[in-house]
Amino acid sequence: MLSWDDPLGVATGNPDSARRVAEITQPHPAAVTQTLQTLAGRKKPVGSIQAGAEAGTSSVAPVRAEDKRVINGQADINQLAPFRYPWAWKYFLNANKNHWTPLDINMAQDLQDYHHKLSPAERHVYKNVLAYLTTSDILAMRNIGLAVMEKMSAPELQIYQARQVYEEALHTWTYQHCIETLGLEQGEIYNRYRVVPEIHHKIEVANRWLNSILRPDIDLHRREELDQFVMAYIFFSAVFEGCWFYNGFSPVFALQRRGLMKGTAEQLQYIMRDEVMHCSFGIRTVKQIILENSLTLDAGTLRDMWDEADAAEAGYAAYILREPMLGYSADDHIAQFRYIANRRARQLGVEEPFPGAVCAVAWLDEQSNIRKEKNFFETRVTEYQTGSVLNWD
Repeated sequence: MLSWDDPLGVATGNPDSARRVAEITQPHPAAVTQTLQTLAGRKKPVGSIQAGAEAGTSSVAPVRAEDKRVINGQADINQLAPFRYPWAWKYFLNANKNHWTPLDINMAQDLQDYHHKLSPAERHVYKNVLAYLTTSDILAMRNIGLAVMEKMSAPELQIYQARQVYEEALHTWTYQHCIETLGLEQGEIYNRYRVVPEIHHKIEVANRWLNSILRPDIDLHRREELDQFVMAYIFFSAVFEGCWFYNGFSPVFALQRRGLMKGTAEQLQYIMRDEVMHCSFGIRTVKQIILENSLTLDAGTLRDMWDEADAAEAGYAAYILREPMLGYSADDHIAQFRYIANRRARQLGVEEPFPGAVCAVAWLDEQSNIRKEKNFFETRVTEYQTGSVLNWD
């Protein structure tokens, strides 16, 4: 039997083994003499700054907050503080207050609702909302994790984005949990984005923006490349997550208002919290990049981005809501997209793309905020403190 007090692999009670180990581990006399002479000649302890200087090694200047930049910074990316962007660290702390998993939500009533209470038109809406979301959150995860995060040169930004990558994966797990719980055919749901043109078009638009900045040869020191990166970041923050996701949960929230699919809707409420933070963080980061690099957004490119997003959303709404649900229609969906798009434009500080757009779904903001949440440890309705103290500013 091995003993952790003995050399690894040497059995106790074996004299020959013990003798061989002693021979191997006994230091050579010449090596001992050389080591003692080296130590005697040193005036400073090993590892001190002075010792490094005397040995001819170089030191580096300490990191200053003012030296940090969002893009193309020269400060040490491995050193968190001092903060140049304390607001980014606050986003990370806030995000951790909204911690949950889909297994915390009871889906028993949803199973009954889906198979026995939803109309065929409502099941069509539900399945296609899931089909779009399953692919979209993976795409959002790839955008942040592969195309954006590695270009950040301040660690406080990267740390929140690392949390964001996790959250996108958690959202994908949520949709998969709903699919499995309801017994839906996975291959059919996941392939809808490939075979349904209206869903495929939205994914294709997002993929085009992602691929434009995922190139291995991209150089953000070049102005035209930096402009492209900023526009892609705006698309994913303000349109993809800020409008398409925010608006995309509405059909399920409309069912929830009628007492249907409440488990799914509760999970989407948690996801909505994450997406609002992703949108807000992305817009704030983009504005910081614009400020630090004296960029001017191209009005024509912005106009084209909004128009393409609007057309894609209109086609999607016409397909999933080809038959209106009680209290929610394709016209409501499109009008609400334009209203939210104006909100995102104001946050960016640019011209509203759809002047005069009105709020068609007055209950959406309130519906998306959880007032009462489950205590996951006691499985009873109560105030969930880690969620209730969140600050969405």
